Parts: sequence; structure tokens; C-alpha cells
Amino acid sequence: MSESPLAGLRVLDLSRVLSGPYCTALLADLGAEVIKIETPGRGDDARHFGPFTGGASVYFALINRNKKSVALNLKDPAAREIVCRLAEQSDVVVENFRPGVAARLGIDYESLSRRNARLVYLSITGFGQQGPHAGWAAYDLIIQAMSGLMSVTGDPQGPPTALGESIGDLWTGLMGSWAILAALQARARTGSGERIDLGMFDSLLSMQMTGLANLLASGKAPPRVGNRHPVTTPVNTYRCRDGLVALVVTSDAQFKALCTVMGRAELAAQARFLKNADRFANEAALRAAIEEWSTALAVDEVVARCHAAEIPAGPVWDLAQAATSAQAAARGLLRAVPHPAMGELKVVPQPARFSRSAAVEPRREPALGEHTDEVLASLLGLKPAEIEKLRAGGAL
Repeated sequence: MSESPLAGLRVLDLSRVLSGPYCTALLADLGAEVIKIETPGRGDDARHFGPFTGGASVYFALINRNKKSVALNLKDPAAREIVCRLAEQSDVVVENFRPGVAARLGIDYESLSRRNARLVYLSITGFGQQGPHAGWAAYDLIIQAMSGLMSVTGDPQGPPTALGESIGDLWTGLMGSWAILAALQARARTGSGERIDLGMFDSLLSMQMTGLANLLASGKAPPRVGNRHPVTTPVNTYRCRDGLVALVVTSDAQFKALCTVMGRAELAAQARFLKNADRFANEAALRAAIEEWSTALAVDEVVARCHAAEIPAGPVWDLAQAATSAQAAARGLLRAVPHPAMGELKVVPQPARFSRSAAVEPRREPALGEHTDEVLASLLGLKPAEIEKLRAGGAL
């Protein structure tokens, strides 16, 4: 095994809550050294988000695994100078301040790149650095609402619905880590770093390939279709005797196979179900026929019969079922780490498996300011007396 993929990369993390911290957690999972800058006393707001175990935030712990914490008061000029000096020795800076805040603090890309021309600097905001909404506060629900994602999510007869996860923050964090790696690749060629301007609105709008395809083809905003696929039928969830099953039938041949499995081979020859367009137009009747068969069977029976006929199918699990499944265990998706407050914490590192690069052994999230003295001594060469002077002056 070689080193971890990002061994030797240093990331200065000025971000907080979710989008930026998730981005840097993904980098830390691959071996990057991530130094998280937090406010003394309170730290990242996410430290105070529930649920809590043993007085510690499980939410914060999951997002800030494998990092170091340095507590700096960015209102203090000495603390801001420490950030600048740390940036001189870093490869990447990540921040998710509102537009203009980093510049007022003197830790924006222009200021830091003058001291480190190789710096890759990621700015995450709700709407990017320009545009009529650039100054708006960005929260996941607002981004889901404005990006159009809520409009296509939920029951057709119900209101627009948010996804059950903070997908705007998480997807933007993922895109941020991807953009950083692309900029580092460019730096390897040119020797120069650059600034990356990433908006949550941009990220969430750009991921909606099915909806955008329908919009651009028809000129009309796509409607909500619930669990039904907006183009292909039958692709949906169906009731069984003891739960729900998800079926994906994408071709005429698969539909004929499904009809045979159901004991209704004649349905495939009927004009109303002959082609996908016919099945889409007559979805309600087809759904009734499928559920007449599926409701007499358990979910596992439906899945087994479909798999025997090479029809994609799977049970609809809740998160507890998914996380404790044999599949999750076989892939090692949840990793236990010792924790001073919780005893043991299960974290979920990034899921990619590399054939040659060494995996990073997951570590718990840092206590607030746990690594302040270590980082200032090892990277900036400060002596204990100098660190104590900074602390006494309010910078630390």
C-alpha cells in the first residue's frame, strides 16, 4: 500500500456548520491535514446542535472527524496574522463567510495569495459572489426551495417538499472537494493557485439532470410525481403485505419479464401497456395491476422473484435498517472510534475504496482548541511563552 491519496496536503478550514466542514471532512478522510479555526469559548455553532451523547454533539462529531482544532479570535489583529501565517504554509483555504466578510478581516483570497501564490482558496456562499441574491443568508431549506428541487419533490397532490437531508449543504461540500482537487491538479501544471467561487444555489440547480432535461425539452417546469419516475414507467414504489418495494423497469423486455413474474403475461401485449409511452399514459391502471400482485406477498418475496427474472428491485428501508444492514457491514460504512464523552462513536467516512492508496484510520472530532498550542509551535515556531502571551492578550 502507498500513502493515503492526500497525504501531505494541508487545509486551513475557516468554515463552520455544514457545507464547508463536510467538504474538508472528505479531504481529511483521504489523508489531508485539516486545521479547523474556531472561535474561542463557543467554537463552531454546530458544536451546539443536537443530538448530544455524553454532552457532546453527535452532529458536529460526524462532520468534523479527522481534524485539528485551533481556537483564534478573528476580531484580534494578532489572531488574523496567525491565520495569514498558517495560510502561508497551507495548500488550501476553505471559508463560507458571507461575501465581503473575509475581505473585511483581511483573510480573503487577494490578501492571502499575496503571501502564498500557490494557495487554492474555496469560497462557499449561498448564491456565489455576484447576482441580486449574493448577500442573502443561505440555509439549506432556502436553497432547496429556490433551486426548484422542492418543486419536484413530494406527492403530486401535496405541497413542494424538502428532502429529508440537508442536500444543499452536502452536495455543495462534495462539489467543493471536487473543485479543490481540480485546482490542485491545475496548480501542479502552472505552479499557481486560484480562487474557487462556489454557490449552493448553483450546485443544487446543476445537479437536477432529469428535471432540467424535461424543462429544456418542453419549456415547462416539471411537476411533482412522488416516487414515480417522471419519464419511465413502471419505476416507482409499490405496496406489499409488510411494507414497500421499489421496482425499476426500464425496457419493454423487462416489462414483459415483470408481467410473467406477476402471472399476467397478457398485460405486456395490451395496447395500453405496449410501449413506455403507453405505460406512462396509463400509469394508474398499471399500478393497480402491480399492487394486486404485490400486496399478496411480503417485500422479500417480491424482491426475490424479481431478481430471479433479472428485474431490479429492492426493499424500502428506513435509515436504521440501511445503517445496520449486512450490506453496510460488509462495506464497513460505519466505523467505530473511541470517544472521551461518548465512549464510542460511529463515524461514516467517505465511501470510495482505493486499490493502492492506504485508507485513513478515522479519528474523533477535536475538542475546541485542542491543537492550538501544537499547531502554533510546530508550524509557526512559537515558543510556549509567546503562545501564552497571545492567549493572555485575547488572540487565542
